[in-house]
Amino acid sequence: MGSPISGVKRFLFWDYPRAGWQYDVMVGLILAFIFLTPREWFRDQLRASNIVMLPAEHGSNVFWMEPDQLTDIPEAERVAKSTALIKARTRKEYKVVRVEAIRDSEQEIKGYMAFTMP
Repeated sequence: MGSPISGVKRFLFWDYPRAGWQYDVMVGLILAFIFLTPREWFRDQLRASNIVMLPAEHGSNVFWMEPDQLTDIPEAERVAKSTALIKARTRKEYKVVRVEAIRDSEQEIKGYMAFTMP
């Protein structure tokens, strides 16, 4: 039987045979750490904003919205939904007058433009 220090040394230097139970325990510990560690411990940064105000003319505003924001919303309800999303994002009242889907050359939706009145 080895000393506790040699066991710790073998653990740190991963000195167990691949088919051994010690190897399986170490892999299990690593997987548990990956999947059970709270995100706050690593201070994950937030994703880039999914609603962005773009410059526009004549005092109106245009907002770019990621496609996942409105894809599942029926077309008739997109103005109301985009108004609510913009209000939640900016904490200001904007009146959305129309929402246009922006498509690429293969007709896949890449985002939405929400046009507002001042």
